[in-house]
Amino acid sequence: MLYRTHLGRRKVGIAVEDRVLSLIRVKYNTFSSSQKEVADYVLNHAEDVMMHTLSEIAEACHVSETTVLRFLHKIHFKSYQLFRISLTRDLSKEHNHTISEDVKAGDTEGQIMQKIITATMASLKDSLAVIDADSLHGFVDRILGAQRVLIIGVGASAAVALDLFHKLIKLGVSAVQENDPHLINILASNLTEKDFLIVVSHSGESREVLDGTHLARENHCAVGAITSYSKSTLSHASDYVLCSSSLETRYRSDAMTSRIIQLVIVDILYVSIVTRLGKSIFPQIYKTRMAVAKNKT
Repeated sequence: MLYRTHLGRRKVGIAVEDRVLSLIRVKYNTFSSSQKEVADYVLNHAEDVMMHTLSEIAEACHVSETTVLRFLHKIHFKSYQLFRISLTRDLSKEHNHTISEDVKAGDTEGQIMQKIITATMASLKDSLAVIDADSLHGFVDRILGAQRVLIIGVGASAAVALDLFHKLIKLGVSAVQENDPHLINILASNLTEKDFLIVVSHSGESREVLDGTHLARENHCAVGAITSYSKSTLSHASDYVLCSSSLETRYRSDAMTSRIIQLVIVDILYVSIVTRLGKSIFPQIYKTRMAVAKNKT
């Protein structure tokens, strides 16, 4: 998780004390292909791993012991012994015997339902380690202090951007949402240092939103990103980053789970703003509810 301001940058990492399996899922997209083999094995055979030696893990994953050690270093463990102790402690403490398993060809609808719901629940729990409270605080500060808020996202991310837009205008925030690349560039080019640009992008590499981001930066407009990858081009170009990392699967795009987490982030932002404003925002919420109620029978 990254939290950036114009005054400086700091990284907020995930402590070694956090749940090991959550840590692996959160960092999954940063692993090499061979390291992902190790990650997949640990996630699907966690209880067996507690009893395995380093060489047995390497053999089971068809990789070298060096690859396993590099995988461990990437999740901040200096040795296999420390990793195994932490894994044993976590499984024992949380009684977590349900490990997320990928959907396989031939699975029944019931099995698919069970696996997808289990994987989604695991990703939502992982969000507690991924989403940093300081970043949320910075986002809320910028939204409340901005003269205008522009929210952009294309493709599937446009749905998340629209949800955030819908919630902000209910609170009386002067916000605009756009998903057309040409209009994004026009609107972004007119932003100033008094405004705030919020970019929703799963990959953080979509050319359409990156162009708008760069135009906003040229005008000294602060940028906040809601994305899955902390090392993406978008993340590096943003002042504030809220990550929604998730585990890739064979049949289900990781973007699906990421969107669910991003919608949760939108709700967190909305409730945080309402809490920050206190009772003074209640008349505005009531007014917008009544305006919508007129369209209902």
